[in-house]
Amino acid sequence: MADLELLTQSLARNVKRWRTERGFTLDTLAARAGVSRGMLIQIEQARTNPSLGTVVKIGDALGVSITTLLDYEQGPKVRIIPADQAVRLWHTDAGSYNRLLAGVEAPGPLEMWEWRLMPGESSPSDPHPSGTVELVHVTAGELTLTVDGVEYRVPAGASASFEAGAPHTYANSGTVPMDMVMAISVPPVQ
Repeated sequence: MADLELLTQSLARNVKRWRTERGFTLDTLAARAGVSRGMLIQIEQARTNPSLGTVVKIGDALGVSITTLLDYEQGPKVRIIPADQAVRLWHTDAGSYNRLLAGVEAPGPLEMWEWRLMPGESSPSDPHPSGTVELVHVTAGELTLTVDGVEYRVPAGASASFEAGAPHTYANSGTVPMDMVMAISVPPVQ
């Protein structure tokens, strides 16, 4: 089975599973996630490949990580994710990308990402649920991080943490690629 087809099938199965486990109707999940009921139906029937933003909104609404939504096997207590199995969910023709390296439920979703932004590129993010925290560590270049309209510069070797309940954008205003590792902790659904 092709990677994209495997991810589509896993997403379909896991969205339905977690929606049912949370006791959410399609309408309830659609309202919580800010996506249409029709989109959820297509996702649960594996008839669409939603955008990264849509998957993030659904995961946030369900209180589970993207890793959990895309997981196609229930692994042992210790799980090694080989480099070639990290999931690239976003990329541009210029070479920017992000890869989901690992994720767990602890007690809410906890994810670790690898990001590359090419010069002049950016990636905006909608606010996550209140209580969500992000940590970034820049390994090359300089990150221009904008949180709730305020811009911060994070050079190579530096780290930043912020509450991600406000709109935020990752950008590379420099002349060389920017690489960073990011961790996101989302509080469990109440």
